[in-house]
Amino acid sequence: MVTGADREGELARKYALLAPVLDERQRRLWMAAEAREGGRGGITLVARATGSARSTVTRGVDELEGGAAPGRIRRPGAGRKRAEEVNPTVAATLERLVDPETRGDPESPLRWTIKSTRELSRTLAEQGHPASEWLVRRLLRDAGYSLQAAAKQIEGSRHPDRDAQFRYLNARVLAHQAGGQPVISVDTKKKELVGRYKNAGRQWRPAGQPEPVNTHDFPDKQLGKAIPYGVYDIGADSGWVSVGADHDTAAFAVATIRRWWQTVGSARYPHASRLLVTADAGGSNGYRTRLWKVELAALAADTGLEITVCHFPPGTSKWNKIEHRLFSHISSNWRGETLTSHEVIVNLIAATTTRTGLTVRAELDHGDYPKGVKISDKQMRELEALAITRHDWHGEWNYTIKTNDP
Repeated sequence: MVTGADREGELARKYALLAPVLDERQRRLWMAAEAREGGRGGITLVARATGSARSTVTRGVDELEGGAAPGRIRRPGAGRKRAEEVNPTVAATLERLVDPETRGDPESPLRWTIKSTRELSRTLAEQGHPASEWLVRRLLRDAGYSLQAAAKQIEGSRHPDRDAQFRYLNARVLAHQAGGQPVISVDTKKKELVGRYKNAGRQWRPAGQPEPVNTHDFPDKQLGKAIPYGVYDIGADSGWVSVGADHDTAAFAVATIRRWWQTVGSARYPHASRLLVTADAGGSNGYRTRLWKVELAALAADTGLEITVCHFPPGTSKWNKIEHRLFSHISSNWRGETLTSHEVIVNLIAATTTRTGLTVRAELDHGDYPKGVKISDKQMRELEALAITRHDWHGEWNYTIKTNDP
């Protein structure tokens, strides 16, 4: 004979098996069906076996008899109300905490703190608005917020001829390319510490076995730093990087251009008579750097090339082709790698490729490039008179070096 306890146990086992795969309405209807099968006292028995409220089972019986629209899980208006309906001010309070206009307010409780969802949840509770971290995330998304890093977009004072210089530079590039002459973009990549230092990014390794690196980023006196100087051939979509270990000087910059020309450029452009170099306004290849022009004049004399230089306007280095055509791919390629030696850095740079066909060659440069080399006013006047022709448009940014000019 089946007792009430046996029946309750059987219902409990069935419910445990079915509940995970049924939605709320389906569970109610199943309980209602079992309650009807149980006859008198069936609703109480099912409620006790499933741990549900008796009213829930009763509502299921009503639905089973046609009291609810097909397909609905709950009746209109049923269920827990959204937090912002119960507490209409919680969303506005949260937005004031993260509003960029007020976050620096001395009265703001989160001034100069990292606004994690945990911290925001805690602060809301302190102000009388209990809210879980999940609710904080949902309210922020609903208000149009998302996690974002700072973007480098403020370029400082904008030179009035900035756009015009871009157009002038572009016209020179197109003219050189139309004549089959090489055009290169040059710059120094960020210096890197050599040794067991953490490099941004992650790589696949056995779980729980990250590569150990130094806890502090103090330079290794023996290994020093790596100074990658790059030459990007715009027409060929190829790069050349010299990795130096001494100093980032104009002499090092031009030595890299020289090595590129001797190793790659002269063979790629056997009939070239001119070379166009696009460069930033500052640094080792800046338009105010005297040694840069002296070294380029020596390169022009040695190669017989007429070298034209067009500098980007101040504060616009991010537009230099080498930044997003070469350096960005190198950084992506070695993310998470430990740059333990100059040789490792050279190999990682040389292994950089893209789906669009970028190729890169890299070499170590063991040369010495002392800082502080001075070029006198007299030397510059002589060089200007003999070798440098300033263009009519912003001659400080645009000039041609040809040592056989009278």
